[in-house]
Amino acid sequence: MAQIRIQNVRKEFGSFTAVASSSFTIEDGEFFMLLGPSGCGKTTTLRMMAGLDLPTSGQIFIDGEEVGQKRARARDIAFVFQMFALYPHMNVRRNISYPLFSQGMSRAEARAKVGEVAEILGITHILDRPVGGLSGGDRQRVALGRAIVRDPKAFFMDEPLGALDAEFRERMAEELRALHDRMRATTVYVTHDQLEAMQMGDKIVVMNHGVVEQFGAPQDIYDWPATRFVAAFIGAPAMNFLDFEGTVGRGATSLRLGDAEIAIPMSRDGRAGALTLGVRPEHIHLDPDAAYRGEVVAVEYMGTTQIVSLRTAHGALKARVPAGQRVAVGASVGLRFDARTLTVFDAANGRALISAANEKVLSHG
Repeated sequence: MAQIRIQNVRKEFGSFTAVASSSFTIEDGEFFMLLGPSGCGKTTTLRMMAGLDLPTSGQIFIDGEEVGQKRARARDIAFVFQMFALYPHMNVRRNISYPLFSQGMSRAEARAKVGEVAEILGITHILDRPVGGLSGGDRQRVALGRAIVRDPKAFFMDEPLGALDAEFRERMAEELRALHDRMRATTVYVTHDQLEAMQMGDKIVVMNHGVVEQFGAPQDIYDWPATRFVAAFIGAPAMNFLDFEGTVGRGATSLRLGDAEIAIPMSRDGRAGALTLGVRPEHIHLDPDAAYRGEVVAVEYMGTTQIVSLRTAHGALKARVPAGQRVAVGASVGLRFDARTLTVFDAANGRALISAANEKVLSHG
């Protein structure tokens, strides 16, 4: 186990900047997620931590040691790839034990160690089977076993569930989190799936175009996004955005949206001009007495809830409301927002304005 600290790390490929001056700390024993869309720099960041790529500038510390210019073999880490990277000519036992023989461990010691790892992963019954005939889930367990058996300081995983179908992904995500909780090993995990990140991670870094947009606990990032990008990327459906011209003064507890006065958390910032009000679908209520209005354009039944799509004067909205609430397409409805959950963004740069509700999260983000 180890703490990993990234300090002003930058990676350039010629004139292209893949990662721009990133800094964050992964605490000892955390399950840490690098999240973002394709091409955002998350895999490049992971590869630099692992020593597969070297940073153009900046420092990387593992367990207090600066390793930024050291290759992977000198970092005492284990890497799990998306496509498993197993040796097809070896059976399961030999695949898992290969790193131990490379380190000079005796056959008896290696056999005992493989047995322990196989028991943890529930693959004792397939140790002597060839890997070629295994299911995707079992092959992933074998790949994990080969990483675990070395007792490294940290595990680095690059979309390890990406090759599995939806059912296996969900099951393996649960197994990976349970395995982490049992071993308490520092784990760094790359994914583009925000639901996977929210389900599994202790902390999340959200990246976009090589930049760390936000870093923190999953619930904090969901509740108090630092930027409009984060707000749109996290959540299904995503946060709604209502664009307007107006003023939010320092200390303001409301804003004007058309003819409606909307209560907001007390603003610590002052801003005038192009602004955006962000509200999560579950924080919108259909209230006939509300001053702010919208027209229902679609209703999607989801079991216990329904997603109501609405058209307003300031943009489209999706509201998550109880399934039993009657909603008719074409109807004009009042919309009431949970004041304490709202975020106001500066439309020019996409950054959230600091408020009494989000200041503790964003001041440490």
